[in-house]
Amino acid sequence: MSINTVLLIIQVLSALAIIVLVLLQQGKGADMGSAFGTGSAGSLFGASGAANFLSRSTKWAAVVFFISTAGLAYVTHSLQVGRPGGVESGVMQNYQDRSVPQVPGGAPSAPGAGAGDSSVPAAPAAPAAPAAPATPSAVDKSVPQAPAPAQTPAAPAAPAAPAK
Repeated sequence: MSINTVLLIIQVLSALAIIVLVLLQQGKGADMGSAFGTGSAGSLFGASGAANFLSRSTKWAAVVFFISTAGLAYVTHSLQVGRPGGVESGVMQNYQDRSVPQVPGGAPSAPGAGAGDSSVPAAPAAPAAPAAPATPSAVDKSVPQAPAPAQTPAAPAAPAAPAK
């Protein structure tokens, strides 16, 4: 049996122990029943002995779990370094930035390369001239239009001068 197998077995057993120990523990509010005499004060470990035993056991199972996890990470990394195709640097070794789409079949350009090598199109030199306003004959009928401006009513005719 290799060291990886031993550490993996220890890790799985400690994980199962943590699960069982956490499920066996009572919540914080469960102690209220024993304070009023309705709880099970005469248990196997005594009134508060079970809480201390289970919490300490959970702590040590967690310590064993974390140590076995760190050991597995160290041993796996140290076994892979030096092998062909093994881990040489780290997690980001083969990371490729895909935020800018690459030209199909083109090689990725190095940062700081000439403007012609960039896969990002250049910005236009001058802004385009604004489009001419649409003529009334080219108005799209499916789009609601603004109402026509209100016509101002004509001023009432001035009263005729009285006859003399």
